[in-house]
Amino acid sequence: MVSLLFFSITQVSGAVAEEPDRSIEVQHGAYLARIGNCMGCHTTKGGQPFAGGRRLSTSFGIFVTPNITSDKETGIGLWSQQDFWQALHQGKSRDGRFLYPAFPYTEYTKVTRQDANAIFAYLQSTPPISQSNPPNDIFFPYNLKPLLAIWRTLYFKEGVYEPDQSRSDAWNRGAYLVQGLGHCNACHTSRNMFGASQDDMLAGGQIMGMNWYAPSLSSYQEAGSGDWPIEEIVELLTIGITKSAAASGPMATVIKQSLQYLSQDDINSMAIYLKSFTENEGGNTSGVRFLVMSGSLQKHMDFGGQLYEKHCKTCHGSDGKGVPGIYPTLADNRSVMMSSPLNPIRSVLNGGYPPTTAGNPRPYGMPPFQQVLRNEEIALVVSYIRNAWGNRSSLVTAVDVDRSKGGN
Repeated sequence: MVSLLFFSITQVSGAVAEEPDRSIEVQHGAYLARIGNCMGCHTTKGGQPFAGGRRLSTSFGIFVTPNITSDKETGIGLWSQQDFWQALHQGKSRDGRFLYPAFPYTEYTKVTRQDANAIFAYLQSTPPISQSNPPNDIFFPYNLKPLLAIWRTLYFKEGVYEPDQSRSDAWNRGAYLVQGLGHCNACHTSRNMFGASQDDMLAGGQIMGMNWYAPSLSSYQEAGSGDWPIEEIVELLTIGITKSAAASGPMATVIKQSLQYLSQDDINSMAIYLKSFTENEGGNTSGVRFLVMSGSLQKHMDFGGQLYEKHCKTCHGSDGKGVPGIYPTLADNRSVMMSSPLNPIRSVLNGGYPPTTAGNPRPYGMPPFQQVLRNEEIALVVSYIRNAWGNRSSLVTAVDVDRSKGGN
């Protein structure tokens, strides 16, 4: 179900033999590499595709992505299919060394052997690029390999995705893509002090090495989509903006580089799977409720409202409803009211655009305000939008704004 290995018929010594059609396999592998967004990590800004060198900053140190082009000296040109399968499925390098889970083999282990072979065939078809990248710079004691072996024993479970026979083919295809190549759990999960995922239900968490919050996809209070029609989920995942939501930050990058290129069947399957998380959940959010707003709190809101009037109303409207499909609504917007205020703070600080996609080639965006507003003022305006028009959520402080400036 999850993959096809294509064959051509070849005449060999008077017998008919089946051999893989390499051109079709390579094309299929290129598509799968798009789903996994391999280029996104293995290409540094301004660098050659798949040549590596991108620095991933984490609380455990800096990981530098390797060269995965077909170059025989600095890439994976000398690797075999088995070597590549060992990396994806078992988290081991060609020489048997354990890989750090900054490479998401904890998710890629679910990928089938056929799909892994197709991706390998595609990477082997890429132009060889000679580029040696610096080694990882991992902090003590995480650089001690025996600790990595213990980590794997505790937190890594090897195994290809097993279809749920009680579910439809489309649901299972979506689960395979989300849990495996899409490695959505790499961002949409909380992690313990050792960097291990706390769950596999996409329950949300701060993205490691970034001051962005990946919302829960299994809770209606955050980004659960059980009450959305399939068509709108697909629209958000492929275009990046709908009448009621817009992607920003790292998610916008994923849509731009990966999701917009998925086939209609695959993106529909992902939407069906994601919708199933909360399709039976009630549509009531439980935020912070102020029965009576105190005088000091009202004054706080008034200051934030004045800043909103000056800087935000032109696009988002006095009613906070924005312009459908252009400027996202802020009223009754779950992403604004989530318990973590990181994303609205980052958006005000740095501005941002929905992804540039085939369906939205010239997106409208928001300018950055960190050069215009002080931390205290950003805290006031974010507090305002989190509590205006019927929104209710916690207030934001200048300290929150200052802390959010770390990361990329």
